[in-house]
Amino acid sequence: MTGTNRTQGGEGHARLPERRGIMFVISSPSGAGKSALSRLLLQADPDIRLSVSVTTRPRRPSEVDGVHYHFLSVQGFNALKDRGDLLEWAEVHGNFYATPRGPVELALAEGRDVLFDIDVQGTLQLYEKMRADVVSIFILPPSIAELERRLHRRAEDEDAVILRRLKTAETEIAHWDDYDYVLVNEDIEKCFGELKKILAVERMRRHRQPKLPETIAHLMTDLAEVVRRGK
Repeated sequence: MTGTNRTQGGEGHARLPERRGIMFVISSPSGAGKSALSRLLLQADPDIRLSVSVTTRPRRPSEVDGVHYHFLSVQGFNALKDRGDLLEWAEVHGNFYATPRGPVELALAEGRDVLFDIDVQGTLQLYEKMRADVVSIFILPPSIAELERRLHRRAEDEDAVILRRLKTAETEIAHWDDYDYVLVNEDIEKCFGELKKILAVERMRRHRQPKLPETIAHLMTDLAEVVRRGK
């Protein structure tokens, strides 16, 4: 049983109730693996979609506008913020990142899960506004030496930028206990397997199944009728 929003049923079986979507947040220091894990999850699970953030950061050669991020000018970003169209926003390494409000709220109401690849600042803001909808996972590297090696292997940032990211990692890792789950990404396939287990369990949480009381009421009514007839 995956806990998706699809229904199953038949004679003698209760139908799975519809559920509210999950805001599935993955955070980590840069280079610890959150983006790679997010990609694996999106490829493997058709019932979750990526929340595409907006950012003022320059686009990397490997990135596609509208797929990895919506790339905006500072002026465009401020316009969205002033209109109240951002669910959360943060400044990281001198650039702004944010989550558009509308698409997320619509997805949750329709029972669709939304994946967030965001930092600690953004996660804490989501807690303030929609804590009951958030399931958060913090990804740790197996060591700082391995984290540094991964950043250099990525070959997308200058040495000065890598050093700044390593300094930021100290602050980010200090927030590990603000998260619901913490995973160590030593082997990405193993870490991905643990991530899928978390999502499967969280989808079945009682408070995310708004039609569950109705389902229980129907079962109890039917049971009472069966017992009455048997007397």
